[in-house]
Amino acid sequence: MTRIAIRVGVLGGFVLVWWLLAEVMFGANTVVSKMGPVDTISRLAELLTTDSFVQAISVSLYRVLAGLAIAVVIGLPLGALVGSRALVDEALDPIIQLLRMTSPLAWAPLALVLLGAGSGAVIALVALAAVWPIVLGVAAGVRALDPKLARVARSLGATRWETIRSTALPALAVPTTGAIRVALGIAWVVLVPAEMLGVTNGLGYAVLNARDNVDYTALAATMLAIGVLGYLLDRVFRGIHRIVRDRNGRQVQ
Repeated sequence: MTRIAIRVGVLGGFVLVWWLLAEVMFGANTVVSKMGPVDTISRLAELLTTDSFVQAISVSLYRVLAGLAIAVVIGLPLGALVGSRALVDEALDPIIQLLRMTSPLAWAPLALVLLGAGSGAVIALVALAAVWPIVLGVAAGVRALDPKLARVARSLGATRWETIRSTALPALAVPTTGAIRVALGIAWVVLVPAEMLGVTNGLGYAVLNARDNVDYTALAATMLAIGVLGYLLDRVFRGIHRIVRDRNGRQVQ
């Protein structure tokens, strides 16, 4: 109850500050005054009743989850390889760091040339942003594995696959789900600007459309929807990570 009360209080304080900024401090501003909490929340409720906005949400969710799935498929084996082989780590580290530190949006022109305007380019940019946290997280988890556990399993007659299944996979579950959660956050941040590049649907496009129509209340409502959806996605993956962590802890005990 204390935790809930604290969260409700902080949320109420945030809305109060939002109201003070939009309708008191900048009330004379013709743009900011239209982005207050009352108008924004009312407009969001109105937008959620329209098919176009619901479709924009579903399209954006599809793109971010598809890009994240591609990142997982690529990142898991690459991270395991980098973490388990010191020579591979030394050889690939400069390339990984170079690609990781290059903004995914810098690849947008190439993605548009190769994949065309549409979901393909957006998904590719999302995957490019999300893959590196997974690679680094899995690699760190592999390096942290206790080799004694594998030796004990082999001494008990376990096959190679049984050894991996009983020691490596449970130990890697927690860092892997944690890395995927981090990757999701990065993917969601990259998704919105990626959807401003040549696509005609999605939440990023909805932001541009509201701006072009000089509808700043709809712009604020779309921004709020992006934040709320990102929060809910993180809560889902946070819950998965917590379940895996708790289950792994019980196995260790």
